Amino acid sequence: MSTGRDMTVYVDDMRRTAAVAGRKDRWSHLMADNSEELFAFAVGIGLRPEWVQKPGTYREHFDVTDAIRRRALAFGAVPVGFLALGKWARQRRATLGPA
Repeated sequence: MSTGRDMTVYVDDMRRTAAVAGRKDRWSHLMADNSEELFAFAVGIGLRPEWVQKPGTYREHFDVTDAIRRRALAFGAVPVGFLALGKWARQRRATLGPA
């Protein structure tokens, strides 16, 4: 997706329904070109660093509810399709190594 020094945060459109801690919501993924940007953005929209999924791997991301997804978009995250984000993450594997 992004190349070179131009870093970007992405949020997909998966919006899968799931119940977490007894609360049913729709969930998507927040990813970025690098960990530093992902964590800075996530904290900036109210996520806690310990909520990261697959830390340190090409699949590093935060699961986000629809409300957080909307907040991420308002703060500049780039909306992408779930399949496109998956393809991008697999391309990162060549750089970062397997999960």
